[in-house]
Amino acid sequence: MLKKALKAAVAAVVPGALSLASVSCHHVDNKRLTGAVANLLFRTQAEWVTYGPTGAGDWRVFNRPDRIPADFPYIASSMTGLGGLLVCTTYIGDEIAYDMACPVECRRDITVFINENGLAECIKCHSTYEVFSLPGSPVSGEAAEKGYGLQIYHVGPGRNGEYRVIY
Repeated sequence: MLKKALKAAVAAVVPGALSLASVSCHHVDNKRLTGAVANLLFRTQAEWVTYGPTGAGDWRVFNRPDRIPADFPYIASSMTGLGGLLVCTTYIGDEIAYDMACPVECRRDITVFINENGLAECIKCHSTYEVFSLPGSPVSGEAAEKGYGLQIYHVGPGRNGEYRVIY
């Protein structure tokens, strides 16, 4: 009886451990978007609460050229990467931002969206990426075959008194 329970537990854990090991053994290139720069300021905690992701597994999109969100107080130095910013809160509560331009396509107009499985998916090549637990790592498609991950931007406290800065 104990032997069967142990076998069942191993059978349940091993596939997940192997998939995690396979991701960690391969190098992920998340610097394919040349010239992509992010600089987005959230001056106060209230501004973050209004526009930022509200909790674990939540996300928001920022795209200055397309005025998304329309009422966000962009300033002259605001930059939202090549394809816009996907700002997420991971499942453990960390804040992280990604360039929305697909690293396979490397074009401003070919971006990712969050699909029904909670993965970022390219609108053209349909490569998928994990954004809530493995930072921008490719899961499927051409991106996984080539090891192309989403470009990562950091989210942290501002140096000049801002509540959060994406850089």
